[in-house]
Amino acid sequence: MKNKDKGRKWIWWFLGALVALQIYFVQELVAALALFALAFAAIAIVITGLYLLQRSWAAAVVRVANSRHPAIAAVRQGVNAMEDVARRPFRRPGSEAAR
Repeated sequence: MKNKDKGRKWIWWFLGALVALQIYFVQELVAALALFALAFAAIAIVITGLYLLQRSWAAAVVRVANSRHPAIAAVRQGVNAMEDVARRPFRRPGSEAAR
């Protein structure tokens, strides 16, 4: 009878160790899931922040472009003048080609 109790004792220890290992494995999986969720949330926050910065920048550019402020008008006039200079040819239409 004593030998039988000793065998049961080892079986219970083995089952307890098996359950403990299963709980540890599940805890590790949950911890990995939490870390990946945090990483993906951080990436999503960064992408959302960049998207919002781009949208606010575009709105600010449109607002400045529609502004009637004298400084903006002067900049716009300068840009238009530079575009006119860029459109002009380097040589006059009837001039001789370079050799």
